[in-house]
Amino acid sequence: MLGVLLLIFALLFAAVSPQVSAVLVDFQVAQPPPVPQDAKQCTIQILQRDFAFSFGLAEVVQYTPVTDCGTPGSWAAVTLNFTVTSNGTQFDRLAIFTFQNVEIWRSSTPEPTTAGIIWTYIKDVTRYTPLFAKPGTFILQLDNLIQDNLNGVYSTTLHATFYASSSKHPPAEKANTIIPLSTLANNTGNDASVPPPFSINVTLPQNAIEVYAELYPSGNGKEETWYSNIANEFLGDFSSGTPAQAFLGQGPFREVRLLVDGQVAGVAFPYPVIFTGGIVPSQWRPITSYGALDLPTYFLDLTPFVPLLTDGKPHLFTIDVASAEADKTILQNWFVSGVLQVITDTSSKPTTGKITSYSAEPFAESSTTGSVRKNGDISITVTASRKIHITADILSGSGKINRVVFSQNLEYINQQAYFHNTSIQNTFQLSSGSVLSTHNNVPALVDTFSYPITINLTLLNDAGTFFSAVVDHSYDRTLHPSPFILGSTIKERQVAGGFFTISPTGNTGNGTNNNTFSYVDTVGNTFNRRVDAAFNNITLDEQSGSLSRAPEKRLPESVDSEIFAAAASH
Repeated sequence: MLGVLLLIFALLFAAVSPQVSAVLVDFQVAQPPPVPQDAKQCTIQILQRDFAFSFGLAEVVQYTPVTDCGTPGSWAAVTLNFTVTSNGTQFDRLAIFTFQNVEIWRSSTPEPTTAGIIWTYIKDVTRYTPLFAKPGTFILQLDNLIQDNLNGVYSTTLHATFYASSSKHPPAEKANTIIPLSTLANNTGNDASVPPPFSINVTLPQNAIEVYAELYPSGNGKEETWYSNIANEFLGDFSSGTPAQAFLGQGPFREVRLLVDGQVAGVAFPYPVIFTGGIVPSQWRPITSYGALDLPTYFLDLTPFVPLLTDGKPHLFTIDVASAEADKTILQNWFVSGVLQVITDTSSKPTTGKITSYSAEPFAESSTTGSVRKNGDISITVTASRKIHITADILSGSGKINRVVFSQNLEYINQQAYFHNTSIQNTFQLSSGSVLSTHNNVPALVDTFSYPITINLTLLNDAGTFFSAVVDHSYDRTLHPSPFILGSTIKERQVAGGFFTISPTGNTGNGTNNNTFSYVDTVGNTFNRRVDAAFNNITLDEQSGSLSRAPEKRLPESVDSEIFAAAASH
């Protein structure tokens, strides 16, 4: 994919295939799923597919629930195991997993090497248990391209594992109903491209008493490195004679908005995911940028809107992405989708009540300042803030009263500096804030986050084909998405540096990647990892905590391309 700023035009063609002598085991630092390892397990293959020239040709398969691990839907946990091999030269590609018209996982592919790569990611999808309890259509969209100088095929296998419940491991808590906010397509991934805003009419059960939304957004194309886009008022100060020649506008601020019948119901200030072709591609080998294999999602409590949504009529749900520019628009494009997790009352009588207060402006408050020096150096600062406060009294058909308070308090700052005719580009961005909903004074949704990122990029030649960069970014988040989804605190810091050369005879580069990661959840599971890489090799890997297991088995250095090709051919 793309790098920051001036690399937008260059890295569009910067698929890299350095001469690596052994198969690389790529991975994203993350916690192992907190599932009961001593429970009975049933594993099935969902799909197997070689994605070669696959634009518009998603893998569509039919799923049937397993019955060997108890009644479908009674499981203690459900996970997906995605294993992929590839060799050659290829861009990183987006992967959209859709099940029952609900997006349940958004991922991307590391860029392969000539000797080949392999990776496995195991994702906890327990919160989608109601979907797995019934037959339906499973879709994997992985749009790949085979053409001159791009010959890498992504050979994929996806398995699902179901963990039987027992007295020791009770069935996972779950919503009564799951409703997609998606395109409802049956032949491709169900994400929508915005702009324009994506809207769908949804009819909720009339006895709904709680509703939680999960949003899947990610920037693509001219929006992939949205955090380095230039505020429009300064765009004309970048000379067409600079090495960049392709700076993009509409500024660096983005907020993902969810509207119900035209009213803002909640927003997200997204985490800046860097795909493995981003900034300096060699930084992300074999450790990907955090979030590249499992993009973060964002949760909102829509329960205050329940009194409006339980009238038995369709209501318009809209997802869009806004900038801080005067017109609030963005470039092309973001892929978005969402899902509603609905709790219903034991009574079939309609839920009633009213929204008692509503405070939410259509867009975030923002400001842009900056300066242009006589020598051409440019500095730009964009800030934004968002406050939302909604309260409601909800009366269930069974006679229970729920007083709901939903609030968001979010802050954003982006500082950009350009020196020496833009050959030095420094970017700092911080999104932070808190999201809290309470039901009868008891927390129902908690999301406290801080996403700082610093990028120092230097062009090492006038053509912009030889450059280096250092990226320091963190994902610090305490998240409890709902009363029936496990909460956790994750602290991840990743510092990656490297250099890269774009050449007609083959792109080359190398880099380092240092990670410090910690995880603890609301039932006491823990996981800690320090792992570093340099020049395609792991130089340190320390793991601890209750979820820690034996380090991943890595293919020995002696494994050659023939063995890898045999493994990939299946």
